[in-house]
Order: sequence, then C-alpha cells, then structure tokens
Amino acid sequence: MRASDIPNALSMLRMSLAIPSALLLLQEWYNAALLIFLVAGVSDALDGYLAKRFAWRSRLGSILDPLADKILLVTNYVVLGWLGWLPVWLVAAVIGRDVIVVSGAWAYHAWVGHYEMAPTIASKLNTTMQIVLVVVVVASLGFFPLPKWIVDALVYTVLATTVWSGVNYVWTWGLQAYRARSRRQHE
Repeated sequence: MRASDIPNALSMLRMSLAIPSALLLLQEWYNAALLIFLVAGVSDALDGYLAKRFAWRSRLGSILDPLADKILLVTNYVVLGWLGWLPVWLVAAVIGRDVIVVSGAWAYHAWVGHYEMAPTIASKLNTTMQIVLVVVVVASLGFFPLPKWIVDALVYTVLATTVWSGVNYVWTWGLQAYRARSRRQHE
C-alpha cells in the first residue's frame, strides 16, 4: 500500500464500522456505539485532511468518502429509527434524499454524460447535522442524558437541511443537465 492510499483505506475502515455500530446500538451498548461512531468521525476528518494536505485525491476517493459517510449514517439512522429513538419519517426523509441524489447522479451520467461528484454547501451542512444528531441521540442514551427539546430541535434541523440539500441537488444538477443538453442541440 502506498501512502497516497491511506485516505481510501480510512474510508473503507469507516464503511466497515457501520455493522459494529449498529450491533452495539441493538444491544443497547450506547457508550461503545458512540465510541465507534466517534472513531469513524475521526477517520473521516483524517482522510479529508490527508487527501487535501498531500494532494492524495483520487476518483475512487471522491466516491468512497461520501459512500462511507452514507453507509455509516444510514445504518445508524435505520437502527435508531427501528429502536424508536428517531422518528421513522425522518429516517424515510434521509433515505429518500439519498435515493433521489443517487438516482439523479445515475440519470445524469446515463443521459447527459460524465460528472464530477462535488458536495455542495447544503449537503455538507446536512451531513454535519445528521452526524450531530446521531452523536447527541446516542450520547443522550448513554452517559450524557439531554433534554428532549434539544433532540427534537435537532430532528427538525436535520429534516430542514435534508430537504434543502435534496432540493439544491435536484435544482443544480437539473439546471446543468438542461444546459448540457441545450448545448448539444445547438451544436
């Protein structure tokens, strides 16, 4: 393994932590689940830092990094929804947004052409808020109980950022697809 492969290895590690974190949540070992989730968060920050600092960016990394985040987050959201700690409608909104984004990316690639996966400010904020909600819920179940209103406020914040991010992706990529197809028709 070359040093430039470290960010991709960290993304793979993050993916592999999804199942242990889910199993720990299902066993109600919330502190251990939180520790696993925090290790995943550190690996995410570290792989991003290394990729930028040493220019170890790759096409594979641009796919693995967000994929690892989504696998970990969706797994935790589904389990927390299953256990009743997150509303099912929020879990559905988070998964629905991801399905729309992936379907849109596939459609763009199939009908318009090549695209570069680039997160928007809205999607970065959404991912951050999704992570914060998982950390707060799991910490609240474990060693640091918080008032219900804090969790509720974060639930609605995640809903708002999920909708905003989804609409932002549809609008941005829809506009790019329209422009690309218009250019082709005028050539």
